[in-house]
Amino acid sequence: MLGNDNLDNVDVMLGNPKKALIKMSIPLIVSLLITSFYNLIDAAWVSGLGADALAGVGFFTPIFMILVGFGNGLGSGAAFAISKYIGEENKIKADNASIHSILIDIVISILITVILLIFLNPVLNAMGAGQTIGYATDYGVIILLGSIFIILSNALYGIFRGEGDTKRPMYAMIASAILNMILDPLFIYTLNLGVKGAAIATVISSIFVIAILIYWFYIKKDTYLHPTLTNFNFKSDISVDIVKVGIPASVQLLNNAFFAAVFSALLAYVGTTDSVAVYSTGWRIVTIGTTPLLAIGTALISVTAANYGANNFRNIQIAHRYSMKISIVIAIVIAILTNVFAGNIASVFASSGSSVRILAELTSFLSWIVIYYPTMAVGVASTYVFQGVGRGITAMFQTILRETGFTIFFAVLFSIVLGYGVWGAWMGIVLGEVISNNITLIWADRYVKKLIDIND
Repeated sequence: MLGNDNLDNVDVMLGNPKKALIKMSIPLIVSLLITSFYNLIDAAWVSGLGADALAGVGFFTPIFMILVGFGNGLGSGAAFAISKYIGEENKIKADNASIHSILIDIVISILITVILLIFLNPVLNAMGAGQTIGYATDYGVIILLGSIFIILSNALYGIFRGEGDTKRPMYAMIASAILNMILDPLFIYTLNLGVKGAAIATVISSIFVIAILIYWFYIKKDTYLHPTLTNFNFKSDISVDIVKVGIPASVQLLNNAFFAAVFSALLAYVGTTDSVAVYSTGWRIVTIGTTPLLAIGTALISVTAANYGANNFRNIQIAHRYSMKISIVIAIVIAILTNVFAGNIASVFASSGSSVRILAELTSFLSWIVIYYPTMAVGVASTYVFQGVGRGITAMFQTILRETGFTIFFAVLFSIVLGYGVWGAWMGIVLGEVISNNITLIWADRYVKKLIDIND
């Protein structure tokens, strides 16, 4: 039985882009915040095992980002294709796209798991894990064995976003986070499993999410879309639509993982493994701070795709500019709060055992990194507009330009060439983000104007 809310979500995406952005963004903000918080709680529990354990998990973080990146990327591809077909008023094709996306996710997740398991140790050694590699391997092998659940759960969210429903994924994430928070101390300390316990808790929580989503799709059956095998009819154009956004979006997020790996190696070179622990822990806090910006951008993909399918390009412009305005305000507020309370925030993750030695450096990192937040507000929205119109390659190139291009360049310049060390690496991130995000803004605004001019 299809509820009225499902139809309302579709109507709002096509009729009122500002309302659609707010309606979809709020649950997404809650969802992503919950995910970020329980990642932080993971770090807080692991920090009790010592700085080496925290650094070991930190070295695996770029690899974990690969899993999440493929899940989120394929979810973006599903959201684009489904929203576009809904905008074209083709419900049958949207249903077919939903089951296409699930099957594609399963095949790709199996391939990724095998590849990462084979190359885990060489990659960790290349990153400079050194004395922490035992912790990194203990944590990483378990995560990789359960990676199909991590990838699939993130990708399934894209189906819901495609039909404009972000509330139910929020409920699933909250339930998963609560379960993870309960299991972490149980497995890490009560059962004395250490970092392995943190990994097991993460995998079980991902399985739990999938169980909830399956219930809504196949037992309760009250979603707008019906991703069943009876609705499956292989169409190459549907696969292309999912993949042309999903794979570049995955590579886009893989590039973030590559950046994290290179940056960790850079920090190990100009600093110590403590600097890597600062970065991995600090970046989790940055992820929380920038979550509202990412949530608004994620909502923008579906709103843009639906209106792109309906050839309503002025709505895309309205949604893009409105998303930037509200994101800038949020970014400024978060930047100020993080800067003011940097010491208090840092003390949560560096207040016991050997972790205390990273407190000062973590506080400094948080105080300075927030400078780029307001420019990220326009950069994220602009990149996600390109995903919403099916130009996944363009969005991917923008991310690579930002991370691998500008940011790494300035980080190496300041930290090694100019000799500013770890502090120079932090400033490299800031300057690279500021420059590249403004380039992306100009690029997206001109592209949307061109769509409007051609249509008029």
